[in-house]
Amino acid sequence: MLAAGLLLLSSTAFVASATPAQALDNGVGRTPPMGWNSWNTFFCNISESLIRGMADAIVSTGMRDAGYQYVVVDDCWMNSVRDGSGNLQGDPTRFPSGMKALGDYIHSKGLKFGIYQAPLDQTCAQYFDSYPGATGSQGHETADARQFAAWGVDYLKYDWCSPSGSITDQVNTFAKMRDALAATGRPILYSINSNSVHAKTGPQRNWGDVANIWRTTEDIQLQWDTGVANGYPMGVKNIVDVNVPLASYARPGGFNDPDMMEVGRGTLTDTEQRSHFALWAMMAAPLIAGNDIRNMSAATQTILKNPRLIAINQDTLGLQGVQVAGDAGQRVLAKRLSNGDVAVALFNQSSSTRTITTTAAAVGKSGASSYSLVDAWSGATTSTSGTISASVPAHGTVVYRVSGGVTGDPQAPASTTLVSSSSGRCLDVPNSNTANGTQPVVWDCNGAGNQRWTVSGQTLQALGKCLDAPTGATAGAKVQIWDCNGGTNQQWTFQSNGTVRNNQSGLCLDVYNNQTANGTLTLLWTCTGAANQVWSRR
Repeated sequence: MLAAGLLLLSSTAFVASATPAQALDNGVGRTPPMGWNSWNTFFCNISESLIRGMADAIVSTGMRDAGYQYVVVDDCWMNSVRDGSGNLQGDPTRFPSGMKALGDYIHSKGLKFGIYQAPLDQTCAQYFDSYPGATGSQGHETADARQFAAWGVDYLKYDWCSPSGSITDQVNTFAKMRDALAATGRPILYSINSNSVHAKTGPQRNWGDVANIWRTTEDIQLQWDTGVANGYPMGVKNIVDVNVPLASYARPGGFNDPDMMEVGRGTLTDTEQRSHFALWAMMAAPLIAGNDIRNMSAATQTILKNPRLIAINQDTLGLQGVQVAGDAGQRVLAKRLSNGDVAVALFNQSSSTRTITTTAAAVGKSGASSYSLVDAWSGATTSTSGTISASVPAHGTVVYRVSGGVTGDPQAPASTTLVSSSSGRCLDVPNSNTANGTQPVVWDCNGAGNQRWTVSGQTLQALGKCLDAPTGATAGAKVQIWDCNGGTNQQWTFQSNGTVRNNQSGLCLDVYNNQTANGTLTLLWTCTGAANQVWSRR
């Protein structure tokens, strides 16, 4: 979490690798966690009575029975000083019965107890001087982990909140608490945020060796689109842009975390809130509510307790929906499910209603003359011979559960050639040269490895390297291959008109000056839809 209006440091360089940590397999988080967190609505204004009342409301509203388990007490719960033995203490005014008693109460309701801490010397609220003290876990990892276990904690949110430290420093520091938690013998779900007041390291590596869930973006704000690609603040649509390409990281026990939900907090339209929830479900994201559960409207309850979307989110395969089609105005996501069904989301990012269409084959279904479609919002069932289509309102998302036939894997990396429409020649790495900075060309298609591109999430990989747009690229900059690093400059969107757009620059993969000869260089150019920017996959 960050203070409103903070201008964050920008990242000018990416560290391609970090010190490897032990694989994390602590037996928890086999599906994305569901629960409630105090921060979005109450910030530092929390107390024992508030948290107990929220636990009561989670039960009485049916949220617990819908799957919401964790009650997470965010920042500002702690005394500003440790006790004489160096142990953490609850604030005696806010939590007079102590944190163990609070945990016991939460457990008595059939719920699980979550708590907040930070890996350096201060929590986020302390860093921004909105709460006194310096009680972070730095140098106290073992003692704090034991304290959390003794209090009955089931979920730890661990928030970096400092501009200092490289990505390697972060990995090593987060790993200290991972190992300390493991040593307690208590199964505690470990949630980390590496982004607070820091370069955006979340999307730059798979943190599944360190944590059960890891934040991929800056803090969510109560807005649809702030216009910020991956900096503070971020709206729902901005977060989706960052999180969708990271689908390959998700698995049982480890999930991308695009932050807590803003459903039920006002400002967002009902359509936007439905999209927010549906997309979090499709992205196998933690479903952590951030509203005041005690006074939810019927509309909010309808969204947060939707059983069909919760089932998609909680599917035991633990897969994140992968983008199978899209352009600047729409996305089609497909998520394979454990019973052979496929969940399909038709997401309209644009500002006007549009019809979004895909096919059963495109989402991994085949072998049937008819497929069943269950609308996740209405529950209505229809059938199709293969076309999956809907008229989707602006900022809306239609989700279908598709059954029938044989299910392939839309998540599996697909090897393909990219054929230029203007020349009929293939995108080629010259002479199979894997040096960073090598500029692809078009060449007669021959099926060789230097013309085979693997589509993984939103990356395009050949010969173990990623298709890359130089950071800060403008029209005319070269396209190149480079070590894969997870940056948005290595993420590409196949648009509905056949063009391939770079996510960071917004420019399209272009054959220089519409030339067609073997060896013609490729570059980045303003997207026009001309033949030298249109590519087919074969």
